[in-house]
Amino acid sequence: MRCFLAVLGLYLVANSINAEPLRVGSKRFTESYILGEILVNAAGGAVHRQGLGNTGIVFAALKSGSIDLYPEYTGTIAKEILKLEGAAGAEELNRGLAPMGFGVAVPLGFNNSYALAMREERAQQLGIRSLSDLAKHADLKLGLSQEFIGRSDGWPGLKSAYGMPFATPSGLDHGLAYEAIAAGRIEVMDIYTTDAKIERFSLRVLEDDRKFFPRYDAVLLYRLDVPKRFPEAWAKLLKLERRIDERTMIRLNAAAELQGRSFAEAAALLDADSHETSQRTFLNVLFGPDFWRLTGEHLVLVFVSLAASIAVGVPLGILSHKVRAMTQVVLGVVGVIQTIPSLALFAFLIALLGMIGTVPALIALFLYALLPIVRSTHAGLEAISKGMRQAALALGLTTGERLRRIEIPLALPSILAGIKTSAVINVGTATIAAFVGAGGYGERIVSGLALNDNATLLAGAIPAAALALIVQGAFELGERRFGWMARAQRRS
Repeated sequence: MRCFLAVLGLYLVANSINAEPLRVGSKRFTESYILGEILVNAAGGAVHRQGLGNTGIVFAALKSGSIDLYPEYTGTIAKEILKLEGAAGAEELNRGLAPMGFGVAVPLGFNNSYALAMREERAQQLGIRSLSDLAKHADLKLGLSQEFIGRSDGWPGLKSAYGMPFATPSGLDHGLAYEAIAAGRIEVMDIYTTDAKIERFSLRVLEDDRKFFPRYDAVLLYRLDVPKRFPEAWAKLLKLERRIDERTMIRLNAAAELQGRSFAEAAALLDADSHETSQRTFLNVLFGPDFWRLTGEHLVLVFVSLAASIAVGVPLGILSHKVRAMTQVVLGVVGVIQTIPSLALFAFLIALLGMIGTVPALIALFLYALLPIVRSTHAGLEAISKGMRQAALALGLTTGERLRRIEIPLALPSILAGIKTSAVINVGTATIAAFVGAGGYGERIVSGLALNDNATLLAGAIPAAALALIVQGAFELGERRFGWMARAQRRS
C-alpha cells in the first residue's frame, strides 16, 4: 500500500509543481469533441480532456478543478444544473452559477436543441408530424440515448408534457441509434438539431408543438477564476463569440461523421474554406499522431496499478494463509471488489476523490488487479506439502526465514500466474479509463463509439488486444525461464 501511496504522492506533487495550462473538457458526442478542439485551437497551448462522459461527469470535473471550462448549452445549465423552470437568459444563469464559482460567457452563435425524429417514409406513412401525433402511436419502438432518458429536460419531462404512452426504453448510444433507425430496428430516436446525419438518413424532425424543449444555445461554462489565471487565453476565447452559426456547426459535424475527418481536422475547418477530404486509411488511423501518446498513457495505467497491486496483493495473500481467521475476510473483500461494475467504481472514486483522470483510474485498476494476485498467492502457499514445512522446521529456520527461503520460492510459480492474469485483465480494463479522462487506447474506442466509426474503434481495440498478447507472452517467457533456473538449482 505504501508503494501505491508513494506513486500517487509523486503524481500529485508533479501536478502542483508544474504550472498547468488551461484545461478544456468535452462530453462524449461528436459536436462536443469538435467544440473542445475549437476552444483549444483558439486559446493556444490549452489541453483537451476529451470525451469525459455525460453532463454529470463533466460538471463534476469542473467543480473539482480537473478542467477549467467546457462547451455547454443554456438549456442544459438551466434544467440539469440549476433546476430552473422556464426560459433562462445569461444573466439569470450567471446569478445561479456565481455562488458555485462558475459563470457562462462567449455565446458561440448557434442553438442545438433536443428533438425526436423518425424515418421520413415511416412518419409519412403514419401521418406523424409532431410530438402530439407521436403520442397517438403507442406501438412504435423507441431508441433513446442514456443521457436523454435520465435528464429532467429529456424523456421524463417530455413523457409527462405530452402524455406519451410508451414505457421507458433501454438506453442506446447516440451514434449507434442512427444505424439502428436506418436498419428499422427502432422507429423513433432522440437527436440534436445540428446532427449531420439527419439529412443523410432522411429523418423527419418532429415538431415540438407544445414547446417543451428550451433553447440550447452553445456557451462556455467556466470557473470564475479563469480570466485572471489565463488572461491571454481568455482574451482569445472571447473572439469566438457568435462565430459559429447552425449551418457551420452542421458542416463541422458532417466533416467528422460523414467525411471521416478527425475531431481536430473538423475543428480546423472553422477557419478554412476547403471541403476536400484527405485520404484516410485504417493504417493512417491506427498509427496516427496520437499513437505513441496513447500507448504511453496505457502502459502507465497498466503497470503502475499492477506494481501497486503486487506490493499489496502478495502480503494480503500471505496474511490470508498465515492467519486463518483472516482468510475468508481477505478473499471475500477482494472478491466483492471484482464484482463492482467498472464504470460504477470509476463514478464512485470521482465522487470520493473530487477529481477525474489518472488518479481514480489507477486506484480502480489497482483494486481490480488484487483478486488474482491474492488468490494465487494464497493457493500457492496452501499447496506446499506438509513434508516440506516439517523439513524447514527441522533445519531450525524461523517463521520469517521459512517464508522467504522455502515457502515463497515454492509458491512463486502460482504467484507469477496470478500476476500475469492481473496484467492481462488490466490491459483490457484500462480502456474504460478513457471514460473518466485518463487517456490510453480507450480514448479511440470512445471516439469511435461517438462517431459510429469502426476504423477509429478498431484503432483502439487492436493495439489493446496486441498489448494484452505481448504482456501474456512476456510473462510466459519469464515463467519458462524461472522454471529452467529452478530446475537447475535443484540439480545442483
